[in-house]
Amino acid sequence: MKPTTRVQLSLMMFLEFFIWGGWFVTLGTFLNANLHATGGQSASVFSTQSWGAIIAPFIIGLIADRYINAEKILGALHIIGAILMYQMYKADSVSVFYPFVLTYMILYMPTIALVNSVSFNQMKDPEKEFSLIRVFGTIGWIVAGLLISFLFHWDSAENTANGLLKNTFLMSSIASLVLGLFSFTLPKTPPKGADEKVSFSKIIGLDALKLLNDKNFAIFFVSSILICIPLAFYYQNAHAFLTNVGMDNPTGKMTIGQASEVLFLLLLPVFFKKFGFKKTILVGMLAWAVRYALFAYGNAGELSFMLLIGIALHGICYDFFFVSGYIYTDSKAGEKYKSAAQGLITLATYGVGMLIGFEIAGMITDKYKLAENAYNYKMIWLIPSAIAAIVFLLFATFFKQEKETKATV
Repeated sequence: MKPTTRVQLSLMMFLEFFIWGGWFVTLGTFLNANLHATGGQSASVFSTQSWGAIIAPFIIGLIADRYINAEKILGALHIIGAILMYQMYKADSVSVFYPFVLTYMILYMPTIALVNSVSFNQMKDPEKEFSLIRVFGTIGWIVAGLLISFLFHWDSAENTANGLLKNTFLMSSIASLVLGLFSFTLPKTPPKGADEKVSFSKIIGLDALKLLNDKNFAIFFVSSILICIPLAFYYQNAHAFLTNVGMDNPTGKMTIGQASEVLFLLLLPVFFKKFGFKKTILVGMLAWAVRYALFAYGNAGELSFMLLIGIALHGICYDFFFVSGYIYTDSKAGEKYKSAAQGLITLATYGVGMLIGFEIAGMITDKYKLAENAYNYKMIWLIPSAIAAIVFLLFATFFKQEKETKATV
């Protein structure tokens, strides 16, 4: 790969996740403090991510893979996204905000696959080269959080109360416009499936449903959906929780989670090889239960270390469950169903699982609301902790360790 191409792809990844991290982390706090959303309304807004994940394969499968260069549709989606994000910046109620965020997420989620497609098209050895490009996406997410907390201070208690947190949408809108225009300068990535017969079942991965005949894979599949319920609590409530309990610079401190994600991604192959898939994924499940227990009993004062440890556990929570799950799925699918199987798992987790999770998180949040911006967070965190513990026990009991699972991190 040419050095100039490497720089282009790295900047593309940086901006792609800078945009997402620039508004999504603080979304729960913005909805609570500035739009006065109920738990149910917040759940509906966060669920737009799931609807985007469900609809994304159709945009990729029906358009990007068949008719239009990936870099061109990437540019168009981000330019339209910049306009929608600006409308979100101007919104003054949930009813005004929701249609824009729903449309935005339907258009944004496909761009994640598109940036991967543009990258892979330029690589001779993706297994070695892709991680060095993808890491700039995590760096982009971290930089967005650091800017919000330590440069602009939009997430401080005073600025949040004064409505300055909405500036995150303006920042992401500008970044989206920059990436949209920049995308048209990226290396050409022509459609590769123009001559292939497309079908509904192929697009959403239904061809891989036969894998559910394998008892172990079926248990993993159901567990993947269930573990997304506690995951939804983190996305929906973590930033608002840290803000409400009085933690300084919550957005910046939440980037500790992304830093740990990079660290544990590097450690995952070693752990995977030594202990196997079952133990690796069980550690990931247990980490969800532990992190929420830490959130339930920690505070922003003398027990703030518990909250910071809970944030830092994100790397284990995400990498040891989701990344190892992708590896396991790849090993079970075989060459014929690799893409279909990954599509099916994505649909099950970020689609179905997260939809259920956000709905439950919204109901629990409303149930334990004490007053305006005041909640019984101990119960709000103990419930997903218990759910994660139950999933842990079910998986430990019914999933049988297999002799060999190929690790290709």
